[in-house]
Amino acid sequence: QVQLVESGGGLVQAGGSLRLSCAASGRTFSSVTMGWFRQAPGLEREFVAGISWSAGTTYYADSVKGRFTISRDNAKNTVYLQMNSLLPEDTAVYYCAASSRVIITIRNVDYWGQGTQVTVSS
Repeated sequence: QVQLVESGGGLVQAGGSLRLSCAASGRTFSSVTMGWFRQAPGLEREFVAGISWSAGTTYYADSVKGRFTISRDNAKNTVYLQMNSLLPEDTAVYYCAASSRVIITIRNVDYWGQGTQVTVSS
């Protein structure tokens, strides 16, 4: 069992930055693949970014590539999402997720956080 708690969401102007954090507890954090997903009103939840257990591999949705950076600190059981150059279309509830698979996708998530709201004003 893994418990995930996100923080760091809020309201920011377009072009601004936010850093989301996800604190994990439970089973060995360093052995799971971590990711961030988001869901805007009326839309399906979508993949944003993923990171391997060793942090050696990161991957991103095309819509955020070059603007967002995922990272993790296994000593602190925490994964981060640094979001720069935010756009109004980035407005969504952002969810932290964990998977036992090598690559995380929405279909193989084992654990979800409760979500944190990010609102980008134009």
